[in-house]
Amino acid sequence: MTGNNETFFSEFLLLGLSIPAAYQHLFYALFLAMYLTTILGNLLIIVLVLLDTHLHTPMYLFLSNLSFTDLCFSSVTTPKLLQNMQSQIPSITFGGCLTQLYFYMFFGDMEIFLLVVMAYDRYVAICFPLHYTSTMSPKICVCLLLPLWMVTTFHSMMHTLLTARLPFCENNVILHFFCDLSALLELACSDTYINELMIFITGGLTIIVPFLIIVISYAKIVSSVFKISSTHGIYKVFSTCGSHLSVVSLFYGTLFGLYLCPSTNYSPVKETTMTMMYTVVTPMLNPFIYSLRNRDMKMALKRVICNKKISL
Repeated sequence: MTGNNETFFSEFLLLGLSIPAAYQHLFYALFLAMYLTTILGNLLIIVLVLLDTHLHTPMYLFLSNLSFTDLCFSSVTTPKLLQNMQSQIPSITFGGCLTQLYFYMFFGDMEIFLLVVMAYDRYVAICFPLHYTSTMSPKICVCLLLPLWMVTTFHSMMHTLLTARLPFCENNVILHFFCDLSALLELACSDTYINELMIFITGGLTIIVPFLIIVISYAKIVSSVFKISSTHGIYKVFSTCGSHLSVVSLFYGTLFGLYLCPSTNYSPVKETTMTMMYTVVTPMLNPFIYSLRNRDMKMALKRVICNKKISL
C-alpha cells in the first residue's frame, strides 16, 4: 500500500549473504553444523551447572546465564538464515523483522553485561578472597542479574518501538542476513535523528562503559597478581581468568572491528562477515573455551557421567 511517497511493506528481503549457487549446500551444511554445535555446547554447560553441586558457585551461575544467552543470541538469527538459504526468496515479515531486532539487541546487550559481571566476580575473588563469600552471596548474585534483564528489556524495547514508528520508502531490500538496526534505518524515508541520537547515547552506555569496567577490573587483577610471590599462585590466577579474557577478546574484538572501523572502509561483505563472527562463531566457541580450559567443568562432566552409569 502506497501513499504520500511512502510504502508500507508487509515483508523485507534479506540479501546480505551473497553465496554463489554452487556453494549454497556447502555453506548451509557449515552453518547448520555450527548452530547445532552452539546449541549442544551451551546446553551441556547449563546442564552440568544444574546437576553438579560443585558448580553451584557465583562464577558458574554467571557462566550458565552466559551459555543461555549465547544459545538464544545465535537462535535469533541463524534459524532464519538457514531457512532463507533454502528459499528462493530470502524474506522476513515486517513483524518478524521487528521481533528479530528486539531479541537480537536484548541478548546482545545481555552478553555484554554478563561479561562485566563475570569480570567483577573474578576481581572480587582474586583481590578480596577473604570477603568473596559474603560479597558474592546468592542474594547479591540475584540482585546483580535481575537489573541486567530489566535494563536489556528496556533498551531493546525502546529501539524496537522507535524503529516501528518509521515509514519506509520504495526499497525493501536489507543488505544483511538479519534485521540489523542500522540497515533498517537506511531504508526509512523520514527523519531518523531521534533513532540515531538514542543509538549514540545508549551505545556508549551498553558497549563502551561495560568495556571500560572490564578493563579496570583486570587492571586491578593484574596489579594484585604482581604482589603474589608464588609462581603456582600466579599460574592459578591466570588459568582462572584465561577463559573469560578469551571470550571478552573474541566478542569485543569483532564488535569494535565492526562498529569502530572508518566509514571510508565500509564494505557490506566485511560488515556481514564481522557480524557473523560475533553472532554465530563466538557463541559456538564459548563452550569450547570454557570447557577445554576449565578443570572444574571437565571434572563435573566425569562426575555426571559416572553417576549416570551407576544409576543405570
